[in-house]
Amino acid sequence: MFFIDGNNLLHSVQKDGPDSGPISDVQLCHIIGSYLRLTGQSGEIIFDGIGPPDKSGFDGISNLEVFFAGSGTDADTVIEDKITANSAPKRLTIVSSDRRLRKAARARKATSIKSEVFWNNMQKQLSRKKMTKEPAAKRRGLSESETRQWLDIFGLEQ
Repeated sequence: MFFIDGNNLLHSVQKDGPDSGPISDVQLCHIIGSYLRLTGQSGEIIFDGIGPPDKSGFDGISNLEVFFAGSGTDADTVIEDKITANSAPKRLTIVSSDRRLRKAARARKATSIKSEVFWNNMQKQLSRKKMTKEPAAKRRGLSESETRQWLDIFGLEQ
């Protein structure tokens, strides 16, 4: 399970990728959702503030839940609380370059990864050529009639 500091990652992506152009919070979430679906993992991304009035762009993102900290608190505090409340913190991966969150992750023996490193790893994984699935017939093998046909073609007997 990933807990992602949304603003921290967004800032890191925008700082490190001037050639790729600006990226929105919605685009970022869809990219992360694709990565999580590909790797069979799940996560939560938490942004500061209350978010945009229309949050429909965040709907239907696979394997990723999107949260906004709301007013009166920040994403770091929400993530810290989630780390503290989690019953299996060793299974968590915290994505943030923020020292405070990295320290909170270490205290509970969760894995932490800096935002830039996570983004680069994710981009590499998403850009890899997808392997094609083997045909089902390969797993099933040949039928009796197909076997007889090939034996006849090669002049072999059963």
